[in-house]
Amino acid sequence: QVQLVESGGGLVQVGGSLRLSCAASGRTSSLYGMGWFRQAPGKEREFVAAIAWSGGRRYYLDSAKGRFTISRDNAKNTVYLQMNSLKPEDTAVYFCAAALRIVVLTRPHEYDYWGQGTQVTVSS
Repeated sequence: QVQLVESGGGLVQVGGSLRLSCAASGRTSSLYGMGWFRQAPGKEREFVAAIAWSGGRRYYLDSAKGRFTISRDNAKNTVYLQMNSLKPEDTAVYFCAAALRIVVLTRPHEYDYWGQGTQVTVSS
């Protein structure tokens, strides 16, 4: 089992920044990768960014490239999502997820564990 606890969401104005954190506990020695996804009302859950736990290869949604940065702290078993130049369309509940197997990290159904989500609202 892996437990994930997200933090860092909130209300921010257009162009602002937020940093999300996701702390993992439990079977963290088995982590293959961690990712961030988001879901807006009435929409499907969408991949945002992911990082391989060993090696640190990163993956991004096209619209997040250049604005969002995913990083990890292996010692703290924590993954971060730094979000800059936020837009109203970034408004959603953001979820972190953990994969314990070799999977395609951009696919939400490949993940094994999910956090409870944190709301990000970008106001214009």
